[in-house]
Amino acid sequence: MKPNLKEIKIIILDVDGTLTDGKISYDNNGVEAKSFNVKDGMAISQAIKYGINIAIITGRNSKIVEKRASELGISDIYQGVENKIETLDKLLKRYNYNYKNVAYMGDDINDIPPMMRASYVGITADAVSDIEEFAHFKSKYNGGNGAVREFIEVILKAKGIWSRVIESYRSKK
Repeated sequence: MKPNLKEIKIIILDVDGTLTDGKISYDNNGVEAKSFNVKDGMAISQAIKYGINIAIITGRNSKIVEKRASELGISDIYQGVENKIETLDKLLKRYNYNYKNVAYMGDDINDIPPMMRASYVGITADAVSDIEEFAHFKSKYNGGNGAVREFIEVILKAKGIWSRVIESYRSKK
């Protein structure tokens, strides 16, 4: 069944391998480093501005993720999550949404449970092959390199929002 992107109200994102390239670096003091793509950030902030909720559900814990989410205006951040469905169900209940309102993007097998329920599923170009069967959309970009931007643009275009985003920048002086 073809998903109705106009019904998407919330976009759920994994972090490592989706919002980042999946690499985790530590310096000599054990300080963790990750890199995020500013183009992904622009799409996220525009989706939020135009009324689409964005949430992060990730298995790891990282202060860096909290900082980046805060910069982008993402208030729904769930870290250290072992059961993504349990977390997602609570989130949907809080907003009074259901799975037809959910778009989900991930890159690895721990993303399978939410992918099996979301109405629209995206994966990165470098996602593991085991999850391809669940995807409606496969980005031409790797995680951390614009895959999230491309996924969000598809949704915003289907909802008639992306043209409003572009027009808002054209009219700025």
